[in-house]
Amino acid sequence: MSQDEIPHHAGPGRMVIAPALDEIDRQIIEALGRDGRLSIRALAEQVHISRANAYARVERLTSTDTITGFTVTVDPLKLGLATSAYVTLSLRQSSWRTLREQLQAIPEIKHMALVGGDFDAILLVRAADNEGLRRVVLEKLQAIPEVLGTRTALIFEDLGTL
Repeated sequence: MSQDEIPHHAGPGRMVIAPALDEIDRQIIEALGRDGRLSIRALAEQVHISRANAYARVERLTSTDTITGFTVTVDPLKLGLATSAYVTLSLRQSSWRTLREQLQAIPEIKHMALVGGDFDAILLVRAADNEGLRRVVLEKLQAIPEVLGTRTALIFEDLGTL
């Protein structure tokens, strides 16, 4: 392990070596988080470094999987997805790995996370309407044997990332 790497615990028996990030790296990540389409030239100007330095840093951040991808943010209403909800799941404790593949096969699920607390997983579900949401929860999710129970919280207004 070099001085440019920092060990982090990632769960029982798991250690992840993360690259050390300086203030410029953090500024690059923040700028790309706001606009993943920034050119290297514009990025370099924003963080006050040379284009070569910006290119090298972005390359290092992607090759070390610090930056894992670039994405687009869309307005779900303009995609015809007028109903959104967070759905929490209570699961059979040993079922997360097999359940993950089943959840990935449901296109209305846009995000999923394994969590601790009163439930085991939380899903962001986007559907065309309430009927579509009902189908996902009652016909798809509750039909999975590993799902012991669900709770649904409708999203009235999506404020996005704060």
